[in-house]
Parts: sequence; C-alpha cells; structure tokens
Amino acid sequence: MFLKNIFLLLIGLTAGGMVAAGTFAFIVMIGIITRLSSRLHVAQYTSLYENAIVLGGTIGNVWEIYDFFLPLGNIFVMLFGLFSGIFVGCLAMALAEVLKVFPILVRRVNLVEGLQYIIAAVAAGKFAGAILQFLVFK
Repeated sequence: MFLKNIFLLLIGLTAGGMVAAGTFAFIVMIGIITRLSSRLHVAQYTSLYENAIVLGGTIGNVWEIYDFFLPLGNIFVMLFGLFSGIFVGCLAMALAEVLKVFPILVRRVNLVEGLQYIIAAVAAGKFAGAILQFLVFK
C-alpha cells in the first residue's frame, strides 16, 4: 500500500509538472508576456511578470488541491475575477494575433473598416457569457 501511494505520488507530480511546463511554454511561445511588457513600456520587469505568473499558477494549484479557506472577502473575489479576466482576454487576443485570425477574417469578408467593433463585440460576448454562467447557471 505504501509503495502504491509513493508510485501514485510520483505519477501525479510528473504529470502535473508536464502539464504546467506545457502551459507556461505555450504562454511564452505566443509571446504574451513580452508583448505586454513592451506595449506598457516596462520591459525591464519582464522577469517579474514571468515569476508572478508562475507563482500565481503554483498558488492556484495548491489552493485547488488542498481547498483551504482564506477569509479575504468579496473585494478579493472581485479583484481576482477582474485580473483573471484580463489575463484570459490578453491570452486569447495574443493567440488570435499569433494565428493571424483577424487578418484572415478581414481578407475573407472584405472588411474595409469596423474591425474595432468586431473586437469589441467579441469582448462583450465573452463578458455576457461569463456573467450568464456565474449568475444564472451556478
């Protein structure tokens, strides 16, 4: 029984490490961190951003696994939701930019102007879907 638990622990740690490495490699590959730091003119803090993302992922995993209670209140939940939404939005837009989704869309539908409205509509749709999921489909 003890050897079985040790074996399961090693498999779990290895699989978790591979998934985490793949996730962070994906984030680095699409260049979201360097692009954000260069756009915000704070490129000297790029390693700080990378460390914050790794630390946030690690703390989130530990929090999810051990399910401990933090009495931080509703303000923390709102800030967490805001920053998570910003990160996911930046990740989705960076992925769309890397895959050249918008230039292909513009060329296919012969769009001359109005791309900013399409991007705003996508963002509004994601926002409405998230609100609907959190408030209606709990």
